Amino acid sequence: MEHLVEARLDEIRRLLGKAEDDPLKIVGVGAGAWGSVFIAMLQENYGAFREKVSIRIWRRGGRAIDKGTAQHLFEVINSREELLRRLIRRCAYLKYVEARLGDRVLYADEILKDGFCLNMIETPLCPLKVVTNLQEAVWDADVVVNGLPSTETFQVFSEISKYWKERVTAPVIISLAKGVEAEFEPHPRIVTPTQMIYRATGIPLENILYLGGPNIASEVYNKEYANARICGSEKWRKPLGKFLRQSHFIVWDNSDLVTHEVMGGLKNVYAIGAGMVDTLTKESATSKSVYFAHCTSEMIFITHLLAKEPEKLAGPLLADTYVTLLKGRNAWYGQKLAKGELNLGMGDSIKGKGMIQGVSAVKAFFELLNQSSLSLQHPEEGKPVTPAELCPILKMLYRILITREFSCEAVLEALRDETMNDPRELIEIAHSHLFFQPSLLGQQP
Repeated sequence: MEHLVEARLDEIRRLLGKAEDDPLKIVGVGAGAWGSVFIAMLQENYGAFREKVSIRIWRRGGRAIDKGTAQHLFEVINSREELLRRLIRRCAYLKYVEARLGDRVLYADEILKDGFCLNMIETPLCPLKVVTNLQEAVWDADVVVNGLPSTETFQVFSEISKYWKERVTAPVIISLAKGVEAEFEPHPRIVTPTQMIYRATGIPLENILYLGGPNIASEVYNKEYANARICGSEKWRKPLGKFLRQSHFIVWDNSDLVTHEVMGGLKNVYAIGAGMVDTLTKESATSKSVYFAHCTSEMIFITHLLAKEPEKLAGPLLADTYVTLLKGRNAWYGQKLAKGELNLGMGDSIKGKGMIQGVSAVKAFFELLNQSSLSLQHPEEGKPVTPAELCPILKMLYRILITREFSCEAVLEALRDETMNDPRELIEIAHSHLFFQPSLLGQQP
């Protein structure tokens, strides 16, 4: 098995033109739950080959951990003998005792070195090499893994581009970000994280790929069987798919980067509503199935606005949507809002969970699709409508989360609206291509 792993590493090194005495440099940018788990999995799989590969992760320094989190972390450590012994061997245990007593302040980058991700305290990772200086982390990277929220991707990669000006060869970038942004000038369009990276750095698009689920970070790290898709150019997606594959983490490849990346943002939108429905109906399977039917029809409609022949919402793409609606942080957020345990005034960066990507994605998708310049004749009603008007769930989530006109209960009112059409009708409109808008992704008609 070790020989097979080394062979995969040698193949990627060969494709990137690495000299024998020059380690392959893999860098994670951003240390949220999935970004940290992804780098930890690479470290566990390839870290033993120190002369051939160097794996590190960047996160901002200076993020202090409050006493409550330090106490919880101490409880996690003491509940696991193997973890306790590891910290003692590394002479790292005492600082957690001092933090528990309130005699010391711990920092997020400091605990990440010991394998603790701030957004996922209860799932300890392997120790990681952590760098807080962005230039030091990325300047000579061969493979960069974007673990940043979409809301931070352009800003951070614009900074990174300053350190790559003298580069002769372009790195390969794998984006894990699941979110989108909207812009309205000179015309309305959606901007995905891979497009943000391209704009910020000028790295060739064939070198920028997207990797999506279905997966829950903590479960993947605990070696529950999972699969994913890496999407982008054939030059890189196939060899990277082999390189990232592990016995419990199967990575397929796909050419349709657009649909997978847009769906990565869309599923977070509808996951918030799924969490609300789950709580408000006391986990009613019937209500959740009704919601699932309507939200997936809206997702199909929206992807057909952006691409003429998008990947079908089936197989892994459907499974990714399902698991996110079932047990992602966005669904959790919707549940907590509906229970009154969180409120919108707390913002969308939540302690212990990180950025709730679905909130900004609701705003981006609705405001983009509600532009009057995108209006077309409704095929049955014969009057002009914006695409957003055909997506009542998206519209209601916008009015709950962004304009705050309604409480969470309104999502059920939208579901139970007697004038709501059969979801099949919206799918038929999508398949007719009547609303296909190539400009929404900067494409030519």
